[in-house]
Amino acid sequence: VQESLGSGVIIDGNERLVLTNAHVIEGATTIRAKLVDGREFEAELMGSDPDFDIAVLKLAGSGSLPQVKMGDSDDILIGETVIAIGNPYGFSNTVTTGVISATQRSIETEEGYITGILQTDAAINPGNSGGPLLNILGELVGVNTAIYAEAEGIGFAIPINKAKRVVQELLYYGAVHPVWLGVMGRNLD
Repeated sequence: VQESLGSGVIIDGNERLVLTNAHVIEGATTIRAKLVDGREFEAELMGSDPDFDIAVLKLAGSGSLPQVKMGDSDDILIGETVIAIGNPYGFSNTVTTGVISATQRSIETEEGYITGILQTDAAINPGNSGGPLLNILGELVGVNTAIYAEAEGIGFAIPINKAKRVVQELLYYGAVHPVWLGVMGRNLD
């Protein structure tokens, strides 16, 4: 038995949908989610895309659950205060603050490159992956996804506007349909 730990955020309380990172649930045969109030649920994987590092889960059961208010990551400014919430090293419900250090960053991960992401100095550690990055209004503006291991205080989050598009495709198609541009070269004379 192998266990891993990560975070997530409920994005649709009526449908009981949770947004997290693909690397958090990668290879899982069973997924359990524990809410801040102590309730635990089995979770079904609705879709996952490692290229975008996004996964959508559906919590078992019935009834509505609380959900996060969505923000607009296109309105984020460098220097804006943000709040990261997660379970670093198993310390559940940890809250840290920082600022947006940069936007439109690209980083290389074990799975490839992730482009167009947010950089923050809010403390993000192993276990924070998949957790929310909130603005000071408590609106979801990003999904914590990675840290720069050789440095202190450099974390990365997927902007929520990008994640929303991925979530829609995962729920509708079960996978992300990438856009391909066919180009053929020819020498000019």
